[in-house]
Amino acid sequence: MSASVSPAPLAVLPFLNGVFRGTVPALGLNNGQLQPCPVSPNCVVSQGSGAEDGEHTIAPLTYGSDRDTARQVLLQVLTVVPGAVVVDEQDDYIRAEFTSKLMGFVDDGEFYFPADEPVIQVRSASRLGESDLGVNRRRLEQIRLALADLGL
Repeated sequence: MSASVSPAPLAVLPFLNGVFRGTVPALGLNNGQLQPCPVSPNCVVSQGSGAEDGEHTIAPLTYGSDRDTARQVLLQVLTVVPGAVVVDEQDDYIRAEFTSKLMGFVDDGEFYFPADEPVIQVRSASRLGESDLGVNRRRLEQIRLALADLGL
């Protein structure tokens, strides 16, 4: 099942529209694990290979409710994240694309809800470039704060 969250209007410079979208990399789950980060510093992940090196490590999101409630609250939060569009929604997995306002760069965000623990494993990575100046990490930390504000 796939659903979309309406994106916030973007103000991408018209002559750059689509230039910095890049191509969708291999994403999704592999044996219950999110894909590892590439060696570039524009990715963070909470599990699997690459989550131990410090530079790419981020803590999973935690919740004290049932998994379905956590999923619904996360979807609600994603509706207010600038440039966010949910492009894949399953019972245990959500993928969103985050498009930057000015240049139209796209980052891929993934959220995995393992059945056996009350956490949301996360991964966020830029499609293009070397450095993201910490944007992916900050976005996930802002989502963490929003979930906490909503009592999750």
